[in-house]
Amino acid sequence: MAVDKKLPLQTSSNANVAASTAGSTAPAGKTIEETYQKKTQLEHILLRPDTYIGSIEKHTQTLWVYENNEMVNRSVTYVPGLYKIFDEILVNAADNKQRDPSMDCVKVVIDAEQNCISVYNSGDGVPVEIHQEEGVYVPEMIFGHLLTSSNYNDNVKKTTGGRNGYGAKLTNIFSTEFVIETADGRRQKKYKQVFSNNMGKKSEPTITKCKEGDNWTKVSFKPDLAKFNMTHLEDDVVALMKKRVIDIAGCLGKTVKVELNGQRVPVKSFLDYVNLYLQSASKSRPDSLPRIVEKVNERWEICVSLSEGQFQQVSFVNGIATIKGGTHVDYITNQITNYVMGIVNKKNKNANLKAHTVKNHLWVFVNALIDNPAFDSQTKETLTIRQSSFGSKCELSQQFLTKVAKSGVVESLLSWADFKQNRDLKKTDGAKRQRITGITKLEDANDAGGRYSDKCTLILTEGDSAKALAMAGISVVGRNHYGVFPLRGKLLNVREANHKQIMENVEIQSIKQILGLQHGKEYDSVKSLRYGHLMIMTDQDHDGSHIKGLLINFIHSFWPSLLKVPSFLVEFITPIVKATHRNGRVLSFYSMPEYESWKESLGGNASGWSIKYYKGLGTSTSKEGKEYFRDLFKHKKDFIWVDEQDGEAIELAFSKKKIEARKNWLRHFEPGTYLDQKEKLIKYSDFVNKELIQFSMADLQRSIPSMVDGLKPGQRKILFCSFKRNFVKEAKVAQFSGYVSEHSAYHHGEQSLASTIIGMAQDYVGSNNINLLQPNGQFGTRHQGGKDHASARYIYTRLSPITRFLFPKDDDVLLDYLNEDGQSIEPFWYMPVIPTVLVNGSEGIGTGWSSYIPNYNPRDIVANVRRLLNSEMMEPMDPWYRGFRGTIEKTATKEAGVSYTVSGIIEEVNETTLRITELPIRRWTQDYKEFLESIMTGNDKIKDPFIKDYREHNDDTTVHFEVILSVENLIMAKQEGLLKKFKLTTTISTSNMHLFDPKGVIKKYDTPEQILEDFFHLRLEFYENRKKVILDNLEMELLKLENRVRFILGVVKGEIIVSNRKRVDLLLELQRKGFTPFPKKTKTVEAVVAGVTDDAEETEENSEKGVRASDYEYLLSMAIGTLTLEKVQELCADRDKLNQEVDDLRKATPKSLWMKDLDALERELDEQEKNEAFAEATRKEFKSKVMSEAGMKVSRQAPKNPRKNNKKANNAEPISETMETSASSAMETENAPEVVKPKPKGRPVSRKAPAKMQEKPTSVLNDDDDEEVLELKERLAAYNLESSPDQSAGTTESELTEVPARKKEPSKRAAAQKKTLSTLTEISDDEDDIDVSDEDFELEVVTAPEVGKKGRRKPAANAKAAKQPPAAKKKRGPANKQPQQVGGQKLLTAMLKPVENLGISPEKKMRKMRASPFNKKSGSVLGRIGKEDEATGSEEKSDSASASASASDISGEMNVVTARARPQRANRRQATYVLSDSESDKATDDSEFDEED
Repeated sequence: MAVDKKLPLQTSSNANVAASTAGSTAPAGKTIEETYQKKTQLEHILLRPDTYIGSIEKHTQTLWVYENNEMVNRSVTYVPGLYKIFDEILVNAADNKQRDPSMDCVKVVIDAEQNCISVYNSGDGVPVEIHQEEGVYVPEMIFGHLLTSSNYNDNVKKTTGGRNGYGAKLTNIFSTEFVIETADGRRQKKYKQVFSNNMGKKSEPTITKCKEGDNWTKVSFKPDLAKFNMTHLEDDVVALMKKRVIDIAGCLGKTVKVELNGQRVPVKSFLDYVNLYLQSASKSRPDSLPRIVEKVNERWEICVSLSEGQFQQVSFVNGIATIKGGTHVDYITNQITNYVMGIVNKKNKNANLKAHTVKNHLWVFVNALIDNPAFDSQTKETLTIRQSSFGSKCELSQQFLTKVAKSGVVESLLSWADFKQNRDLKKTDGAKRQRITGITKLEDANDAGGRYSDKCTLILTEGDSAKALAMAGISVVGRNHYGVFPLRGKLLNVREANHKQIMENVEIQSIKQILGLQHGKEYDSVKSLRYGHLMIMTDQDHDGSHIKGLLINFIHSFWPSLLKVPSFLVEFITPIVKATHRNGRVLSFYSMPEYESWKESLGGNASGWSIKYYKGLGTSTSKEGKEYFRDLFKHKKDFIWVDEQDGEAIELAFSKKKIEARKNWLRHFEPGTYLDQKEKLIKYSDFVNKELIQFSMADLQRSIPSMVDGLKPGQRKILFCSFKRNFVKEAKVAQFSGYVSEHSAYHHGEQSLASTIIGMAQDYVGSNNINLLQPNGQFGTRHQGGKDHASARYIYTRLSPITRFLFPKDDDVLLDYLNEDGQSIEPFWYMPVIPTVLVNGSEGIGTGWSSYIPNYNPRDIVANVRRLLNSEMMEPMDPWYRGFRGTIEKTATKEAGVSYTVSGIIEEVNETTLRITELPIRRWTQDYKEFLESIMTGNDKIKDPFIKDYREHNDDTTVHFEVILSVENLIMAKQEGLLKKFKLTTTISTSNMHLFDPKGVIKKYDTPEQILEDFFHLRLEFYENRKKVILDNLEMELLKLENRVRFILGVVKGEIIVSNRKRVDLLLELQRKGFTPFPKKTKTVEAVVAGVTDDAEETEENSEKGVRASDYEYLLSMAIGTLTLEKVQELCADRDKLNQEVDDLRKATPKSLWMKDLDALERELDEQEKNEAFAEATRKEFKSKVMSEAGMKVSRQAPKNPRKNNKKANNAEPISETMETSASSAMETENAPEVVKPKPKGRPVSRKAPAKMQEKPTSVLNDDDDEEVLELKERLAAYNLESSPDQSAGTTESELTEVPARKKEPSKRAAAQKKTLSTLTEISDDEDDIDVSDEDFELEVVTAPEVGKKGRRKPAANAKAAKQPPAAKKKRGPANKQPQQVGGQKLLTAMLKPVENLGISPEKKMRKMRASPFNKKSGSVLGRIGKEDEATGSEEKSDSASASASASDISGEMNVVTARARPQRANRRQATYVLSDSESDKATDDSEFDEED
């Protein structure tokens, strides 16, 4: 047997099978033939009917059926197979309408008693003819032979239901009798044939004659009920069949009359059909369901209604009922859901609806005709064909979609979203239970959640420090009834937050848990909560009020009923000011207005009081905390709900819908309003209108600048401290921010202060037009919009020179200074010469208002001020940004304001390359680079990238992208517009210019001219005041001087005896002789109360006014040295000078004073522009040099004109030499990196130097040289100064600071001499540093000659080179000063000074020096700078020996060139080319060396 089993595989013909295996493999008692059988198709259908007609078992399902002339949705028990065989015949009848549109009648008879069903349809009958191939009549073939159909040719698009060639044959097979009758009018033959015994038997066809007009088909059959385990046609099946007849009536529409059992069905159109459903469904609803119908085209009819929580659909494809839907239903539904979803999510941002949710609220009816439909099975319940193969489109009209949206679906979805959110929020509900775990930082009351829970109070504190105070206080009252929980910062405004934010907010979830709050519950008492009271304990400042407001808003949003429970919500107040008398009496004040009125009531007798401000709860000590809790009744205030006004007030403050009302609320704020803390009960409306409004006002003031000075309070504090400190010597930003918070009572974080300082100093394109502070260090660039600034502890700043021209010192006395903590701080606003809000622009968002003001050109503003002064019309101003090279064009003028389009610069280089050299304002280089990357790599939406590649030549100040793309894409981009395609435009508008006016009221300005007009009248008034005050001061000074002169002369002549007599006598004598007394000013009440003695400040502010200890102190405290003859003469001269000043001032008018200030400002602007132009030129030289090299590479990728580039670079070389070190100044830090790196930048130049220079052979360094190089390096290292580009910060800064010191034109040199000191202080942090040690001199001696050599030419060449204009001068320091050390580091310029200054013969040291190891050319630059220094010096020294011709030449040349305008730089280029090589030049050099001492 074993052997038998191993027979190889053989063919399946019975002959080959071994007989013996029959018994072994077949189950016991069965033959192989019984086990493995082959069936005919017919046998197979009868044996496995579920493959063809669905299940033949009974199913119970909830379906729509038709009974009693209406649709009913009920549970139905039916056999799907039976239903299917009826459906096949019905669909065939319906299909005939597609073949013969003239068909107008369908008659169905369902006779349950006789178990007989017949379906009759008019229209073309089946051809009564013999089929040539099959040799049978066509009716017999299509109704009695399997797999016959007219639908097999898929190349012909048909919209019929039949497809596979089973259809009617299945009905035949599952019937005991099946009769086919048809009349073929064309052939005038009538045909009848009877099949019986499940299509097993057939009669011979009976063919008779008929009329030509007779065209019909009728199929009658008796289902074989035994096959379906039935005995008779049950009611449910009949009802279902009737419903299918109604379906057909709905699908075929009004052109076909449908009869059922001899009666016409009441459905004439698809709408009638839909109504049957909706009428039935509306019975259980108070209002009828909406119906939105659209017949989109011949093939699609749609109707939409509402469903409740479950998607419903009734759909037909070519008359087939797709009870499970399919692609046609999805196609329609998706259009509707996407539209509705958009609307709902717009209305409720937090809804976050998904498409399937919307779908669940829809009931869709679809009647479609589709080409060659494909289904999931022969039962045809689901359409599976792809949408692209439908053969038609059904795009719903906007009108239809709008109607759907208005049908109530949006409302039901919104309420569903709310319901779902509430359900989610319920998940985080608390419960009343004794112990809570898992909430860190909660100090739970012992009785919380127990039977005494209503007596417990939860204290919510502002931060952990306040929690510490509360814990100290609780020790007095015990832990049983008091719990503490600290809040981190500000609570979320739940009224405007989205669902996700609320769900993820740990703070809110914790409060719900701790209190045991349940979402959506109405509370009439606190019995079900873990705590009976909620106490808010915050700082007494504005932000503390805001936190209280947010907490009240949180409770009011979710549990408004809780606020009505008496004393559920309470607040704990702490003093904001404490006044302590020296006798130990302490007064506490709970609001500033209360304290102010007490202070005024004191009047003069304020001595003996010391004042302490309690800004935060952290200021109170634990001892004070315990005192507060001992007197709990005094510190605890209950909130009470009076009426609905309270709720409205809370909503007004926090709801987005109340924006206009909120603006109005803020407009009506009266300064001095405060909440009286003496009251025990506080109404919610009072809290909002008297306390919370203070926060909103403070928030507005922090966010929106004043029209007068364009500053927000933080910026004003910074400016105030800069002026107070006379901030001309640079300091670290971090240190300065500390100074500001100390001297101007700044109560917020140091971090935000530092970023404000950085913001005021930034000067990249798109930031400030005039930066009030100077950016000494990396303050951010346009690369990332300033976000790339260094940390505040690394960067330095000081006042910009121009700032004092904008805010003249003379105005300081006139300003209205605020007072805080008894300390005089910044003024209400500063009074600039022109409105700085227009110069630097501004933006901010506060409560109720936001503001945006673009930058304008200071010159335009000055010009308009001059026009106003001359009573002329102003000219309209357009936005202007310093350094921006693109265009700003007016696009639209509306009433509200003007909008402008800001465009960058893009140009076509050739047919595949574009060059972008400017981006619109506030589009940063980094962001733009990311955009270019996105269109280069493509993404999900855009598969093929638009550009091939891009190259970058950007630096910190300029933009330069080269974009490479295909010729076709470039043409496409040009058609669309290059600016648009490459996103190089933005818009700015003047429609939101909100500012505080001089009185502190918010005001909307429509044009910049309007702001200027308002400013003009105010400023003019100030000039009048200034004249008056300064005159008074000068006259007082004059009087003082005259008295002093008279006094000294009296003493000298012996008329007044001072020595050896009583003070009182002397004073009386002075009084008798008519000397004017100048009494000392008494302290202000604030100062006395606060116990402040800020001598430094007083001296600074009052010394000119002559305040001294007693009336004649100003005379008696004069030094004895004043009695000398020189001093008397000096005093007399001062008196005459003052007299002159007084006369001048008396003659001046306010307008002339203003003109004078404007002139000074414009001069300073010229100066600034000159420096910028110089820096820009230098940058361009470097760039063109770099680009000329890159040009070779670029040209490979994108054909350019490299020759042009190289030429440009060569022209640039000489000048770039001249400027290499002095390329920038501290003002233009953006260029600093280039400036400090002469080495790499210079290298390419020497490669392609002009012919003249290449004559000189370049020797190769030998070993000796190498040693010396090392030696030099060591020496440099000892001085901590390297020549490499990455020098230490100190060197870099000092270098930058010094170079510009020579920039002023000679005409201003006298003035410059006076200001030596300021220059020194700026550069060195220590007075000692100014002292230059001997070693330094030695270093200079060593280094100077080396520089002479660096250039590979004689020192004389340097002298000549020095004839080139010097580096642009900026500072006022005299050029002849010895440059100073900074922290032991010498300035390069100082080191490289010519030796003659030191009186040492150069030859001694020069012998040893070899060629510089560093770049050949950069050295010569430094050398030249040295010479320039010396030249300037020689010109200025009045006692110097007669200067040699060469020196005077130099100074002459300098005078001319420095004063020249920018375009004449060409002269310099020519001069630089002349580099002499001859030995004889040495004489000139020596003569220059000897000329100095």
